[in-house]
Amino acid sequence: MTVTLDQQLSASGVEPGLARLILAVAETCADIGAIVRKGGEVLDGLESENVQGETQKALDVLANDRVLERCAKVPGLVGMASEEMDDVFPVRPVGQDGGYLLVFDPLDGSSNIEVNVTIGTIFSVLPAPTGAAERPVETADFLQPGRRQLAAGYVCYGPQTTLVLTTGQGVRAFTLQPDSGEWLLANAHMAIPAESKEFAINASNMRHWAEPVRAYIEECLAGDCGPRGKNFNMRWVASMVADVHRIMVRGGVFLYPWDKREPNRAGKLRLLYEANPMALLVEEAGGLSFDGTGHTLDRPVNSLHERVSVMLGSRAEVERLQRMHEQAATVAA
Repeated sequence: MTVTLDQQLSASGVEPGLARLILAVAETCADIGAIVRKGGEVLDGLESENVQGETQKALDVLANDRVLERCAKVPGLVGMASEEMDDVFPVRPVGQDGGYLLVFDPLDGSSNIEVNVTIGTIFSVLPAPTGAAERPVETADFLQPGRRQLAAGYVCYGPQTTLVLTTGQGVRAFTLQPDSGEWLLANAHMAIPAESKEFAINASNMRHWAEPVRAYIEECLAGDCGPRGKNFNMRWVASMVADVHRIMVRGGVFLYPWDKREPNRAGKLRLLYEANPMALLVEEAGGLSFDGTGHTLDRPVNSLHERVSVMLGSRAEVERLQRMHEQAATVAA
């Protein structure tokens, strides 16, 4: 039986307002995917700099604007925040009715556009606050720990356009049908294998990592001659969506850890737009997430563009990383 995204959301008992927002995000991502497929005619353009001092490509900005334009029309959406914007984007006042907040990375991995590697969109839905008197939405309203997410997902723009989604009831994958524009259920129960022989990390930075991460990777590289007693494969696309999607399908661990070149910064990836949505998806699929000190989803959010160390994937591998960090902390104490 063919099941569409809207049918699945209805059958799962998702709140109608939340379902409308998810459908609007999915429709927008279908548009973004079509733009990505056009290639050079839309990829050329002036580059600018976002709030983090990173280069924005023309398509980053275009994708960001598409999400803002489409999703602002959804009843119940109070505000949005994006990696590409300095401040929050108000939609409606905070009031007695509550509603939703949308946070997103409009085009993850966009540095790979020119080489035609899979890129994607990451998004998360948080509950909007309520209040007796109406007021404008504020940055503080978005600073909620990952456990409070009502939904999270990503879309891969690859050989197929794939939506991977959780509303807190496991993880499902949907494939976009280019002829009809429908998202059809492709996997009703995504589950990450508890153990794996793959890891994803930029190994060229090994000399900059903290000792527990370096020790873990050295064990993997030692293969069947080392303490793990098995050979590992390393994969690294430099697109979080692509690397995490592989782990969601085949298992493994993704690491983007703290490094000593910027010792006062916890990591590189954004907590709100990247780490928390992916952590919720991974944990709903049976995996685990870790930020170097604790579970990612329990970490307080202190600022809109806060960065964090990310380690997530197969439960056994992340648990091993946790133990190695705990042992290092004990020795240091």
